[in-house]
Amino acid sequence: MATIHIDVVSAEDELFSGEARFVALPGEAGELGILPGHTPLITRIKPGAVRIETASGEEEFVFVAGGILEVQPDSVTVLADTAMRGNDLDEAKAAEAKRRAEEALANKGSNIEYAKAQAELAEAVAQLATIQRFRKKKA
Repeated sequence: MATIHIDVVSAEDELFSGEARFVALPGEAGELGILPGHTPLITRIKPGAVRIETASGEEEFVFVAGGILEVQPDSVTVLADTAMRGNDLDEAKAAEAKRRAEEALANKGSNIEYAKAQAELAEAVAQLATIQRFRKKKA
């Protein structure tokens, strides 16, 4: 079966580098599915899970808090603002971040604080969704 090389990196770390059969992630305009030979593409990505079906058929999950995606016919590069391996996500921390962001939105401070709270809420919700997907994979 054909494969495509994928690199998922953040400023802090390289989270995944290897061959994959398929990659799915949240693009700015919706969910993207990438197979070997995909048309070249550059787009922003939203907070959520990067799902990688490796060449051996296993699934890997990496949470990204946004960033840039570059696709070439033989490679995919995810340049994430912040990223964590699926098994490193902490549900309690994500739930607490969600609660704090919801409180900040309810208090309606300045526009800048409101926008920051919205971004934090979106990231926390995406982390919780990634945790749920990761759990289903393990079950």
